[in-house]
Amino acid sequence: MKNLKKLTLLHSNDMHGDFLAEQVDENLVGGVSMLSGYISKVRNEEENVLYCIAGDMFRGSVIDSEYHGLSTIQIMNMLSPDVVTLGNHEVDYGVAHLLFLEKCAEFPIINANLHIKTNHARLFEPCKVLEVGGMKILFIGILTEVALMQCKSDQLIGTFITLEDAAEEIGKICDSYNAIDIDFTVLLTHIGFEEDKKLAEMLDPAWGVDVIIGGHSHTFLKEPAMVNGIPIVQAGTGTDQIGRFDILVDTDENKIDSFTWRPIPINEKTCPRDPDIEGLILNYKNATDEKYGRILTKFVKKLTHPSRIQETELGDLYSDILKDALGLDIFLLGSGSIRTEELGPVVTKGDFDENYPYNKPIHATYWTGKQLKYGLLRMLRDEALEGEHTEFYQLSRGLEVEYDQKTHSFLKFNFEGEPIDEERIFTVGLEEFHFRNTLDGFDLSIEDLEKNHASREVATGSAKILEEYLQKGQHQNAKGTGRLIIHLNDGTTTGAAEQVSE
Repeated sequence: MKNLKKLTLLHSNDMHGDFLAEQVDENLVGGVSMLSGYISKVRNEEENVLYCIAGDMFRGSVIDSEYHGLSTIQIMNMLSPDVVTLGNHEVDYGVAHLLFLEKCAEFPIINANLHIKTNHARLFEPCKVLEVGGMKILFIGILTEVALMQCKSDQLIGTFITLEDAAEEIGKICDSYNAIDIDFTVLLTHIGFEEDKKLAEMLDPAWGVDVIIGGHSHTFLKEPAMVNGIPIVQAGTGTDQIGRFDILVDTDENKIDSFTWRPIPINEKTCPRDPDIEGLILNYKNATDEKYGRILTKFVKKLTHPSRIQETELGDLYSDILKDALGLDIFLLGSGSIRTEELGPVVTKGDFDENYPYNKPIHATYWTGKQLKYGLLRMLRDEALEGEHTEFYQLSRGLEVEYDQKTHSFLKFNFEGEPIDEERIFTVGLEEFHFRNTLDGFDLSIEDLEKNHASREVATGSAKILEEYLQKGQHQNAKGTGRLIIHLNDGTTTGAAEQVSE
């Protein structure tokens, strides 16, 4: 007869400072108060409950930015996750600051990737064994370099290069813990849904990995993906939902006997509120409201950024401001730098900081017209257009690009109304993160570009430039069409005046 034990696994990912509930169709949705209420409810109803977070607690709110993550750690302490792994945004305030925040955390933060290059010492514990209901549950934290490009700015910090390296490390950890009779193994990753599926294919079944709980790509699922016998899940983004596994563990065979998984909506109809955590958040909110409540500007209408893989109104506005303010030919603005889907029409300091939280240097780089074509062709590869979490860019005024996904070719590539001169050298502005990662974003190294002219830093803070411009005038507007038209394989077109079918 099987020895079966019930395990309930709750999980979040990519919370990005989404602390406050929002009004949606007359109902309160999301927020850490109701999320905490639901977790407490389940912990009271079920015997063996563990709650984990698959990275990116930080960034996305003025409460997080104002206190450089310390407020987030204090809020998370009250939420009481059992284990957390690092996401790429955990290093936004610097690795040294992250190590300080870890000391403030009252929960374990695991990561098997980050290490000091000189002696290969790990910066964090790679895994954690939690005991619940007589079961030993092994959690392993995984990142890869693709997700952690920010660390390239710190020459002493290294991470795994490939999924193959990560799989090998997982095997080593699993093998080393087999002797202590691990009942259940969870990979807590922050590498993106598609990468999770590739990683699952590489895992030896003998290692005993039971589930993969992921993050980074903000993927909302209605059911798990099954790869190599391993269920892979994510819970979208923010605090509007939480993932829930109800599992029967065969503790004789150390594997899943059966399970159900579903996303649970967080709203006032199904989740009680946590007044203690709500009070803490409101204290932070009150402290930031006065500073961030001042009005910067008023747009003609609400401007939007509905997708990171198409031209958007806010992308047009911001890229134009930075191009004009710095006297550049072209500005390529990282789509992921715009963190909320809409802004305005009235724009407060707080609204703007949540929408564009990165005040980092800007670099002028020098590209030939031929390199621009090559770099944007890389940006428009199928993986990006099919939703994989790759870098994508908003184009400043003057560029007109039309691309056909079926033929992987440009139908138009103009600059200021004329076909681009492939021999001409263009000054191209990039935010610091994208300057440091041109090889991943465009398949062009800085060394390639500096054969044309040495790059240089031309501004110390991109957000300050945008904020200054927004304060100068009212009634800004942007169309979000015409600069980047993409004819997709499914017959639709993005970036045209109206979406059409071919």
